[in-house]
Amino acid sequence: MAMLIEGEERIEAPVQAVWQGLNDPEVLKDCIPGCQELEKKSATEFAAVVSLKIGPIKAKFNGEVELQNLNPPYSYTISGEGKGGVAGFAKGGADVTLKEDGPNATILSYQAKADVGGKMAQLGSRLIQSTSKKLAAQFFSDFNTRITGTAEPETS
Repeated sequence: MAMLIEGEERIEAPVQAVWQGLNDPEVLKDCIPGCQELEKKSATEFAAVVSLKIGPIKAKFNGEVELQNLNPPYSYTISGEGKGGVAGFAKGGADVTLKEDGPNATILSYQAKADVGGKMAQLGSRLIQSTSKKLAAQFFSDFNTRITGTAEPETS
């Protein structure tokens, strides 16, 4: 089951700072929903362990992430694949583009493609699509907060 997710995030930081964050395993680990481990294997390869709950299925994915088509500090493609045992598999990638929006702001645009199989694909496309969009939005929101050092006020 393949899907496409697109979005944009305005980050109050210069392009270079955003680029560095997108290439920092600690920043990425903190921002990827459910990420338990993210180990840099080379300048462009990472090994990841991510736990996610999608509908009634909770799965731990072991996977590989690779950065491709690098055009520092303006764009790259991030692609990965993870296996979640009986839950199935997930694979996909995102084209990420950074554009200056004044001297201290960046527009981060992304176009992500994802494909899931196994038990997860049986959950239905609406649930998979809405969960995927929510996870992407959460990542970029958390990334924005991490880069700018601002946190949304907590509401009780």
